[in-house]
Amino acid sequence: MRYPIVIEKGPTNYGADSPDVPGCIAVGDTVEETIREITSAITAHFSIMAEFGDPIPEPVSLVDYVDVELTVPVPAT
Repeated sequence: MRYPIVIEKGPTNYGADSPDVPGCIAVGDTVEETIREITSAITAHFSIMAEFGDPIPEPVSLVDYVDVELTVPVPAT
């Protein structure tokens, strides 16, 4: 299954989470490392859920982007 993730750049590294897997987070020094880490974290999280007989959540979040137009006022001189 494919789960959406959100990657955020911090001051010294990157962090990631998934809106469909609450509480499951990961960090890495690069975007690529962060993707590997969140994939591993989600997989481990689901393995533990399965051990306890908990249902694995279906991915339900949608991902899209919006265009935002900004009008910046220019001070009069």
